[in-house]
Amino acid sequence: MLAILLKTLPFFALIALGYWAGRTRFFSQEATAYLTKFVFYFALSAMIFRFAANLELAQVWDGRLVAAYLWGTAFVYGIATAVGFLRGLDVQTTAVEAQCAVIGNAGFLGLPMLALLFGPQAIGPVMLVLATDLIVFSSLIVILITVGRDGRMSLAIVRTIGVGLIKNPMIVAMASGLIWAGLQLPIPTPMNDFLSILGGAATPGALFAIGASLASKSTERIEIAGWLSFCKLVLHPAFVAFSAIYLFKVEAFGAAMIIACAAMPVAGNIYMLAQHYGVAPQRVSAAILVSTALSVITLTAVIAWIS
Repeated sequence: MLAILLKTLPFFALIALGYWAGRTRFFSQEATAYLTKFVFYFALSAMIFRFAANLELAQVWDGRLVAAYLWGTAFVYGIATAVGFLRGLDVQTTAVEAQCAVIGNAGFLGLPMLALLFGPQAIGPVMLVLATDLIVFSSLIVILITVGRDGRMSLAIVRTIGVGLIKNPMIVAMASGLIWAGLQLPIPTPMNDFLSILGGAATPGALFAIGASLASKSTERIEIAGWLSFCKLVLHPAFVAFSAIYLFKVEAFGAAMIIACAAMPVAGNIYMLAQHYGVAPQRVSAAILVSTALSVITLTAVIAWIS
């Protein structure tokens, strides 16, 4: 455990540095927003494309792995949804809480961390988790919020979801990289160097941006944040582990990667969605802050276990 903590500590130290910069206003909210945009659209996309373009398609797709992650995630999503309805919440707020319970920071934290800790072979499973989160659950929350408000499903919702996926740089980078790999095209040396340099900014940039964005988060309704953090950091990896190991019998390394992804703290993009739709943004803010702080211990423990 101590050896793993020493390996994960630099990642959390970068988050803490970003938090300090944001808290002291050395890094303004506007600066944080632009750094996040740089990482999201350029650095992380370059990293994902380069990794994907160097993969063999046969190494990427794993139906058992996707099914195991989807089953474990859906189960915890169902628990959070049931608890939300028992507390008398409306559909929109329940959907946001359920999203917090299962969608972790696999892009900004999971991909850089697991790639450095476990090597390039971690990229395939993490990309499958990212794709599942973005395509299935990011679409689901938009549907539930819109239907909860309007009381009906429309073609406009489908169009909104489709445009959102097409414009998402992670999806674009992932798809482009896999197409490149499928065509078996070599990456020219200048292009590879360019992607390597730009992608190298993804890890420190993403972690610093996470910390700086946390500085603006509040801890209102701490008991709800605690419950959602428990779902995300404990229940989610536990059910994904059960699903991967016992139900779908995923091979060991792939199972380990999706369990680690499930142990990531609440994703920051949920706050942007909650703020955009005006549904419980402070609740999401608190869940992100609390889960990220607690993940120093819980995520380290999960990585120590899967190692």
